[in-house]
Amino acid sequence: MLVTLVLYRLAVSCWVGGAALFTFVLTPLIFKAYNRDLAGGIVGVLFPGYFRCGLVCGGLALACLAIARGRHALVSGVIILAMLAVTALQAFVIEPKAAELKKSIPSFETTAPDLPQRAAFRKLHGISAVSNLAVIGGGIALVALF
Repeated sequence: MLVTLVLYRLAVSCWVGGAALFTFVLTPLIFKAYNRDLAGGIVGVLFPGYFRCGLVCGGLALACLAIARGRHALVSGVIILAMLAVTALQAFVIEPKAAELKKSIPSFETTAPDLPQRAAFRKLHGISAVSNLAVIGGGIALVALF
């Protein structure tokens, strides 16, 4: 039982810590160090692994929670399920659509901002950013429930 609780806390901490690190540290550093097109390409290459990591951590946390059934198991389970749903939406719907749109935009530095594909990309990017913040917020709530 102790091992299950440790794995649960580790999975949640890795998920929220990884999301926070990627969102608030790595991505801004990449965009500061490289031009917008190259930085976007680098982050785009990292996204599938980032989302898979979140799904694995979330699945592990949910499995451990189901076994351990701690004090706040029901609330924690609902939060994890919501975080998993958001991460799955990002991984399997939003990111693939955004990647496909990026192929139709020659450059984010030289292409006119009013290009319809850029508007669609901005919308997906906004949804993804809010989703990512929701996952981080959910993770912080789970850590508080420890």
